[in-house]
Amino acid sequence: MALTIYTKPGCFGCRKTAEKFTEAHIDFKEVDVTQEPAALEYVTEELGYSQAPIVVVDDDFHWSGLNPTNIDLAIKLAKEAVAS
Repeated sequence: MALTIYTKPGCFGCRKTAEKFTEAHIDFKEVDVTQEPAALEYVTEELGYSQAPIVVVDDDFHWSGLNPTNIDLAIKLAKEAVAS
């Protein structure tokens, strides 16, 4: 499972989302959309999001904003993937 968090500097929700995954020992890739024009285009044009953080678990499971319910679900899925 390749989890990616698209962030921007100074974003409270971005920081809290990353903290939750770190506390759960879930590996993720963090991409700053202000430094990566292709990443910004991907999250806005392809995924249709305009609010950071944007969390992409896979093609079918992604969201934007600080969303504790989805964070918990992603953590559960990641731990299940490691266990199997």
